Amino acid sequence: MTKFVDTQNLKVNRRNMLRGSLLAGAAAAVAGTAAKAQPVMPRLNIVKSRPLPVHTVAAEKTAQANAKPADLTGYTRVRQELVQPPFAPEHEQVATGDPKIIEVTMDIEEKLMVVDEDTGASIWALTYNGSVPGPLIIAHVGDYVELTLRNPASNAMEHNIDFHASTGALGGGGLTHVFPGEETVLRWKAIKPGVFTYHCAPGGAMIPYHVTHGMNGTMMVLPRDGLKDKDGNQLTYDKLVYVGEQDYYLPRDENGEFKSYEAAGDDYADSVDAMRTLVPTHSVFNGAVGALTGDGAIKAKVGETVLMVHNQANRDTRPHLIGGHGDFVWENGSFGDAPQTGLETWFIRGGSSGAAMYTFKQPGVYAYVNHNLIEAALLGATAHFVVEGEWDNSLMEQVVAPRQIGS
Repeated sequence: MTKFVDTQNLKVNRRNMLRGSLLAGAAAAVAGTAAKAQPVMPRLNIVKSRPLPVHTVAAEKTAQANAKPADLTGYTRVRQELVQPPFAPEHEQVATGDPKIIEVTMDIEEKLMVVDEDTGASIWALTYNGSVPGPLIIAHVGDYVELTLRNPASNAMEHNIDFHASTGALGGGGLTHVFPGEETVLRWKAIKPGVFTYHCAPGGAMIPYHVTHGMNGTMMVLPRDGLKDKDGNQLTYDKLVYVGEQDYYLPRDENGEFKSYEAAGDDYADSVDAMRTLVPTHSVFNGAVGALTGDGAIKAKVGETVLMVHNQANRDTRPHLIGGHGDFVWENGSFGDAPQTGLETWFIRGGSSGAAMYTFKQPGVYAYVNHNLIEAALLGATAHFVVEGEWDNSLMEQVVAPRQIGS
């Protein structure tokens, strides 16, 4: 029987992280019937026997399958250039032509990020393409998504990716384990329309560790004929805004100050203790307190329709646009279902993404918040839309400015 490291009893350090991210065992990356070379694993310090991790079992099941290669006849390849959130890559709302193979590349970056400039709180974030959340990927039903995932040799840890939008092998998590200095290519077919979470899932305690260190994002699969209301009428948007809500669990010292660490992974033991409280120290939009306010506020105009895509890979949340509404809301993320209409606040389940569409009717600043207002006001879950245009008194008017009572 293969033996694996018990993360509860093993002293954690960067070297042990590199030895299989404390999970012991890399998944064989397999595409079709052609097996890729497995990485040579260093011998591990054995603590006690464990069953095979599920990602390893998933990879082995795929390796044993006698499947025919996918028929890609007629597919054309299209390169999608990913961009930093809250922006979206160029895309068609209604697909033209036949289904395509959407090629994307993501580089894993372990980087020190400031979470809150006021307190100096920081984290060694684990990221796809250097951002929290990872970039938005967009395809249409029937397309293939072909991802090249690269883990530079300068990194300290093993990583992978689990697409909630995909089918099989733990969302691809069983086929994409890459050690520092490795890359892998995964191709999967988009068969379900909607917005879906993706995240890193190396196994065991490393799953929440990676997710709460920023390693998550959203995949959007549009219907080929675009978005529709319940009556089948076309819905279009002028702008797409992508918000990733991130809960952090930053360790503190005996004086209550946030701790700092020299390198990625050095905080593992302290972070596990902090995560066990289930109480986040921060709940922020797009990586840091204030990331989508001030200079980072989202710009729009009166009359523009904005599709707001919201991801929370770990905890439930309840977005609300103060001063606006959800004209059309796909609360569960499924574009295959008719959208709800006219919602004031909508619910996004932990581990999922949702979408809401709104046409701005008044100028000014709109706060987009998690309507657990404790998290919005105290933990950082707030963004701003700054909307330009002409005020409409028929919708709202200040009849009397504040004055002394009786004056």
